[in-house]
Amino acid sequence: MSGGGLDWTSRPAGPLHGSVDVPGDKSVSHRALMFGALAEGSSHIKGFLEGEDTRATAAVLAQLGVRFETPAEGERVVHGVGLHGLRACAQPLDCGNAGTGMRLLAGLLAGQAFDSTLVGDESLSKRPMRRVTEPLARMGAQIDSHDGLPPLTVRGGRALHGIRYELPVASAQVKSALLLAGLYAEGETEVIEPHPTRDYTERMLAAFGWPITFAPGHARLGGNHRLRATDITVPADFSSSAFFQVAASIVPGSQLRLAAVGLNPRRTGLLQALRLMGADIVIENERESGGEPVGDLVISHARLHGIELPEALVPDMIDEFPALFVAAAVAEGATVIRGAAELRVKESDRIASMAAGLRALGVAIEETPDGAIIQGGRLGAGRVESHGDHRIAMSFAVAGLVAEGPVTIGDCRNVATSFPGFIELANGCGFALAAAE
Repeated sequence: MSGGGLDWTSRPAGPLHGSVDVPGDKSVSHRALMFGALAEGSSHIKGFLEGEDTRATAAVLAQLGVRFETPAEGERVVHGVGLHGLRACAQPLDCGNAGTGMRLLAGLLAGQAFDSTLVGDESLSKRPMRRVTEPLARMGAQIDSHDGLPPLTVRGGRALHGIRYELPVASAQVKSALLLAGLYAEGETEVIEPHPTRDYTERMLAAFGWPITFAPGHARLGGNHRLRATDITVPADFSSSAFFQVAASIVPGSQLRLAAVGLNPRRTGLLQALRLMGADIVIENERESGGEPVGDLVISHARLHGIELPEALVPDMIDEFPALFVAAAVAEGATVIRGAAELRVKESDRIASMAAGLRALGVAIEETPDGAIIQGGRLGAGRVESHGDHRIAMSFAVAGLVAEGPVTIGDCRNVATSFPGFIELANGCGFALAAAE
């Protein structure tokens, strides 16, 4: 047992088959709650991710006076209070493990007339927030932190003004925080990125009727308009689908269908990377849902080979790297990853965590400051630690499918933050995964 968490054991399995309904997209779920809260009227969200992170955001908004209804699992009706209808809360606003929630809320709360304090769990309390607080300060916000770390105290009553900001590091969360603050700012807020990131915020603002212009790597909006309530259908989360994409690719004889997966072009870097490695992934039934491109993925087993990952793909797959590390570990030849230093400041240092786990299973892997060199081959049995990181835990659950014996994964309790019901869904298509206290 590690750190009082929940251990999993993943065992070698036969071919994976069936159709998998992956939970709703976490990023879209967070934003749908926030924009629904600031809109005039009631918004109906379907496909909402029932995870701890998204529920934490809903709880924070409820503390600020927003009323929610839950007609069924995966649904929310958000009764919007309008742009200036949020109410002060004397208690800390607990974001749990949700970095997206905290960073976006910092931007949203910067424009309010009252003070707020954002707190998080032990993991979130170690994640850097200066990348958000510094540009917000340029807009006139005042946000106090503990040397750049949470808790964040957002001072209200500040007059915000639009700025033109060039992000030093591409980040959809930072961009979104600035655009949210921009809703309350005088003048125009313009964000320019070194590499294009996910444009969920831009697409959803447009869906809620806010005038905004955007293109890959660039977004601009003016302040003091209105958001109109709208109904949102949340696509299946691409990041959650990543584990099944890799699993079906590496387990001989497998074929899985993943239904209605969000295919935002700023999210699908892993799909392109796996195809470069030789994966057999077909997109069917392409359509649009809630302003987002969606399609069914059909993944069949294929022999993968190592690649030198194009750095241009890195920003579009930052959350999928743990799964890619597993694919690389069983591919033929070496896979070289560069330009991914952002992985070191996620829920864990994902480069170090994956390298340590893969070494424990007998994989030859060399860490670099911004990536790794992974020599593909065979995976042995053994014990690995997830370091409380949900994506590390699920990636090693996939590794266990093709290992030479059981893989025990320590401290998996945080999987519920992004993927409730993962074990049941995984075992339903052929995994051999069990949890034990």
